[in-house]
Amino acid sequence: MSKVRSRVNSAEADGLLIMKVSLLMLSLLIMQLISSPLLAKESGRSGLTKIDGVAPEFELLDFEGETHHLSDYRGEPLIVNFWATWCPPCRAEMPSMQRAWEKIREEGIAMLAINVGENEDMIFPFTAEYPVEFPLLMDLDSKVTQQWKVRGLPTTIVVDPAGRMVYRAVGGREWDSDKILDLVRALK
Repeated sequence: MSKVRSRVNSAEADGLLIMKVSLLMLSLLIMQLISSPLLAKESGRSGLTKIDGVAPEFELLDFEGETHHLSDYRGEPLIVNFWATWCPPCRAEMPSMQRAWEKIREEGIAMLAINVGENEDMIFPFTAEYPVEFPLLMDLDSKVTQQWKVRGLPTTIVVDPAGRMVYRAVGGREWDSDKILDLVRALK
């Protein structure tokens, strides 16, 4: 009798796990559809949402061991991207972020990408496939991600020179678009 009960409990647990994973996947799909950059393009907008708030200070390492603080970037506009290697929209967006960096790096605008929950062993192979020249930081325990109220990946927040969050984008964007970059440039 206990073997039968054990099999039933195991089957119920498997079914519950499958349902939880399915709901998570459905939620991520809905979030991606809602935040689709195609919708932003069709509406003629940049796809950035205006926000207002002080950007929380952080201290994070890049995967080369260098420490970065938000305060290091005061006095210049800053683009902060939250991403993960397992996130398909993040992977699709990263080449446009590199192209954007190539456009703005000499303009006094900074760019960082904060990886959520992964270490250098996971990030390093990603950089072979998606080489970038701007700093990739690691938020190993996701505390910074929580402080910045990131709810989905990718999320990108634009910070003005005074350290205030002014724009947010949830979902992938073409960051090398002049329509987007001109909004950042106007913050100088």
